[in-house]
Amino acid sequence: MEVIVPFSTDRPKSRLSGVLSPDERGEFARAMLDDVLDAVAAAGGEPRVLATDAVNVDPPVTVDDRPLTDAVNAALDARIGVDPEDDAGEGDAGTDGSQEPVAVVMADLALATPAALDRLFAAGRDADVAMAPGRGGGTNAFVASHPEFRVDYHGASYLDHREIAAEIGAEFVAVDSRRLGTDVDEPADLAEVLIHGEGRAATWLREAGFALDASEGRVAAVRK
Repeated sequence: MEVIVPFSTDRPKSRLSGVLSPDERGEFARAMLDDVLDAVAAAGGEPRVLATDAVNVDPPVTVDDRPLTDAVNAALDARIGVDPEDDAGEGDAGTDGSQEPVAVVMADLALATPAALDRLFAAGRDADVAMAPGRGGGTNAFVASHPEFRVDYHGASYLDHREIAAEIGAEFVAVDSRRLGTDVDEPADLAEVLIHGEGRAATWLREAGFALDASEGRVAAVRK
């Protein structure tokens, strides 16, 4: 299964500006991207980075500097969209005539594991759309095979995507996963990486001097 991993090279992780410098945010974002790519590959996926500019990684890279919604929809059009010249009315179909699903997994899922992604991929092979919602109602990862499914990443996009699936008659299933539901955007999210992370992102934070602190009654990531 092809797995598209969107990645912004332009001012990455701006909401971490209170705790990380611009260069550090770039390094940390890259560490998370590498963790996600490793997890995707270990789960049997074929990752392709969808970046706003060139990025040096092993998997193939498609550069598209448009906003996230436009860039992902263009990728979906190319892979599962209906080809007007296709008499069968199908996009990129498999050898048995069924639609080949494509996944989209965000690059800041620092807690993603092969097991969590395998659950998502398996659900996406059975349903037209399988989606892992984020904690705040966003869309962190999904698999789609319905040729009419398209994304809209504004606001509580998970609810919007569930409605879009219903409008086009696509079978929709939610995949409840803490590891896929935790995207790293805010300083408070760094504690989750230190507690549960097992890859480059957690190592980067520790080497940058971050540690867990519970002195104020809650666990937080504090730079020593």
